[in-house]
Amino acid sequence: MSANITPLLLLPGLWCDSTIWAPQCVALADFAPIVADYGDARTLPEMAARALAAAPPRFALAGHSMGARVALEIVDQAPERVERLALLDTGVHPVAAGEAEKRHALCDLGRTRGVEALIDAWLPPMLLPAHRDVPAIAGPLRAMCRRAGLAQFEAQIEALLARADRRDLLPTIAVPTLVGVGRDDTWSPVAQHREIADAIPGSTFTIFEDSGHMAPVEAADSVTAALRRWLEPSDQDPVRGRT
Repeated sequence: MSANITPLLLLPGLWCDSTIWAPQCVALADFAPIVADYGDARTLPEMAARALAAAPPRFALAGHSMGARVALEIVDQAPERVERLALLDTGVHPVAAGEAEKRHALCDLGRTRGVEALIDAWLPPMLLPAHRDVPAIAGPLRAMCRRAGLAQFEAQIEALLARADRRDLLPTIAVPTLVGVGRDDTWSPVAQHREIADAIPGSTFTIFEDSGHMAPVEAADSVTAALRRWLEPSDQDPVRGRT
């Protein structure tokens, strides 16, 4: 890696691991990507602390779904270490009415009928309908969920249900920021991301066509291209740090 290249720290979302970032780990290898492992952390701030402990001194930071929420916790804990920020297929709002019941119902399903039944209920709505039976997309994601197991799903659900409202953090972000979302992400819709982008000064907003919630694998080329543009230094970059 060139001395002037900022390493890339990638944060996976709920029930995800490096599989969700696999295309970018290959295509952006020149940025020395590192995929965070949250271990047994049980809150979003703890996940952020785990990621920071294993990260380079400074880095570009990209999070997907829950991982983008963890990214905001990192910005809160160590803003001086974050050179760039990308938030994909995510949200910043607190727990919505009825959300806990829906998430707990999935946990109950996993306990009573097993991991395969949970995968069948949870994963397909995350994908564009046309991608749900595509082996190259759905196959690795299903295998990823099996590896993670029910205990991880339950722990991360509880972490999400204990999350803070991070909308107040957005206007303080003063690094080059990309906000991106799959066009057909029904879990974290486009309008939600427009609001996030509007709240972050100077941010770039991108929609990934032909994609649901799992944009890094569903729209791998588009996500990679957007991240590469975001990673390239620009004379228009704001001063690093928080306002």
